[in-house]
Amino acid sequence: MKLVINLILAILIGILAYVLYTSINEPIAFQGEKIKRKSAVVKSLQNIRTAQELYRGVTGEFAATFDTLREVLNTGTFKLVNVQGDPDDPNNPEAVVYDTIFKPAIDSVRSLGVILDKMEMIPYSEGKMYDIAADTLTYQQTVVPVVEVGTFWKDFMGEYASPKYTKYDSNYDPNARMKFGSMDAPQLGGSWD
Repeated sequence: MKLVINLILAILIGILAYVLYTSINEPIAFQGEKIKRKSAVVKSLQNIRTAQELYRGVTGEFAATFDTLREVLNTGTFKLVNVQGDPDDPNNPEAVVYDTIFKPAIDSVRSLGVILDKMEMIPYSEGKMYDIAADTLTYQQTVVPVVEVGTFWKDFMGEYASPKYTKYDSNYDPNARMKFGSMDAPQLGGSWD
């Protein structure tokens, strides 16, 4: 009888130890994965934002698709105008010389370390792609280009995409968007800033 009680107590102690371990380990594992995955997505979105800024330098607008973004940055050119003299001087307009050169966009892409291959793929998402939208809008009586690229937290959080993990981080919302830009205003700030 004593052996049976000791065996039951040993099993109960093992179960309680396991419950204690998982109650301590689960929030630590969640926070570690959240930090790792968020960092990868932020780095990816920053790469896309830099590519979009380069695209705007070539075309004057933002790309509405990743294929267009990639194609223009691989084949497009920047127009650089060097002005010698003072174009605002009304007394000597002949002294102003404009020298225009064209520089391949791919050179800037490489020098900035922008990675064009598979940039639309969300890290840790098993093949999901970022949402991308670009257009123009009238802002303070001026037509300006706007862009928004992003995804939902649940798309890259894997097993931690459930709302039950909000108990470990009150700011965590798997249905919130991680993005940069806005279709409502000319800004390129990221939601992580």
